Amino acid sequence: MPRSPVVARTRAGASVLAALTVTALVATGQPATAAPAPPAAEPLNRAFDRAAREYGVPRDLLAAVGYGESRLDGHAGKPSQANGYGVMHLASNPDNRSLEKAAALTGEPADRLRRDTAANILGGAAVLRDHADRLGLDRTERRDVNAWYPAVARYSEAEGPAAALYADTVFTFLAQGLTATAPGGETVRVPSRPVAPDKDEVSAAGVYAQSPDYPSALWVPASSQNYATGRTATINKVVVHVTQGSYAGSISWFQNPASQVSAHYVIRSSDGEITQTVRDANTAWHARSANSSSIGLEHEGWVDNPAWFTDAMYRSSAALTSHLAARYSIPKNRTHIVGHSEVPGNDHTDPGVHWDWNYYMQLVGGSPGTPGDSLTFPSYAVQQSGSSGPQVKAVQQLLNAQGYAAGSADGIFGPATKSATQAFQRARSLTADGAVGPKTWTALLSAGTTPALARGSSGDAVKRLQRSLTAALGTTVNADGSFGPTTETAVRTYQSSRGLSVDGKVGPATWGALQAGR
Repeated sequence: MPRSPVVARTRAGASVLAALTVTALVATGQPATAAPAPPAAEPLNRAFDRAAREYGVPRDLLAAVGYGESRLDGHAGKPSQANGYGVMHLASNPDNRSLEKAAALTGEPADRLRRDTAANILGGAAVLRDHADRLGLDRTERRDVNAWYPAVARYSEAEGPAAALYADTVFTFLAQGLTATAPGGETVRVPSRPVAPDKDEVSAAGVYAQSPDYPSALWVPASSQNYATGRTATINKVVVHVTQGSYAGSISWFQNPASQVSAHYVIRSSDGEITQTVRDANTAWHARSANSSSIGLEHEGWVDNPAWFTDAMYRSSAALTSHLAARYSIPKNRTHIVGHSEVPGNDHTDPGVHWDWNYYMQLVGGSPGTPGDSLTFPSYAVQQSGSSGPQVKAVQQLLNAQGYAAGSADGIFGPATKSATQAFQRARSLTADGAVGPKTWTALLSAGTTPALARGSSGDAVKRLQRSLTAALGTTVNADGSFGPTTETAVRTYQSSRGLSVDGKVGPATWGALQAGR
């Protein structure tokens, strides 16, 4: 298992707190006093206490690692983007096998480590202790929280700057203290204390390097196998993402050649610190059809937990977006500053319902408005060779997003667009005449994932449904992404007219009919 580079341990020259990269107080917590934490009486506190005793890991260090990884939210066993699980983010990917290591060290089955918070915390403590043992920390050293810095860096399974960023964040939580409320309402406290972490063994060369494109940011490059050099289109938009993981963990994931993903910038929750990982001039792999024309911004956090979206993060990200808009002449509106979920051909939900677009756009200095993706029209006219305009551009965007080479989305229906249309039609068993009429429009607009939808559903899949119903029925269905009574009526009308079971819900049969162009 790859490990962070280390050199022989020495005790000389321990760093002082001022050398930490991170200095801002955790925005989701409150300043803690130096008084001892009250006796643990609740499940999460008991789990940290038990794991700390069993594996000889300082309790507050263990809690700070868990807070930095997950905000103490286990997400019901759902994985992060790096396939990490639980409060302690026990991971199972080609370069980080901490889940399997925890299972071997504790004897707990992997499934329990994924889903049971107490077991997950115990597993995290076991892995931390294993790193400490491999570093040669004796019993006396293990009582000194500062001696654990290299073990914390190794716990990240990152290398160089990313490992240092990770460990610095944990030690800043220790230095400044935190009072964190877990999703179930339980409070976990870490008192503040002076820290002087022993950094001598962690290779952090370049951790203070500045971004070549945005001087306020750090520079930790992604693997060259996770992005493409250069651009094939003009930069005309900013795409907002949420990492589904931690700040340093995401930076590390972009350094992993196996991930095949990257973003241009990553923004930290606690203080808004920014790290650039891909140069603006290169094409990061973050948003499929928009990769070549956009700058991708990853925000530390999870879409289902608004605690990650701090004011410091909003303000820092908005300043970056405003800078990018000025540099690349990107209009400051919701047509050009969009969420990952709003990019055609994507099946992601970030930044999710908790992201405050109105506040963000106000900070950017732009117009909140509504997202515009150039795909929504009150009706869809036949497009064919010689046609031009925004609906041709929509056809080209949809074809390109599905892997059919329609050429540049220039709004001109030429030979490349016709050829791509015919290839798409053949794949859907439609008449391959190269003209985009109601059936081809319906199939194109509905293409993508097929989640079960019903009244109350929302998001990009609902928008695709609404657009495709507009094309199929020849009447406008408002594509607002909200499955309300009007959409349900349109679904029933479509089901009835196509001989489907009429229940007003969209399951495999209804999606199948739409994607076949019926």
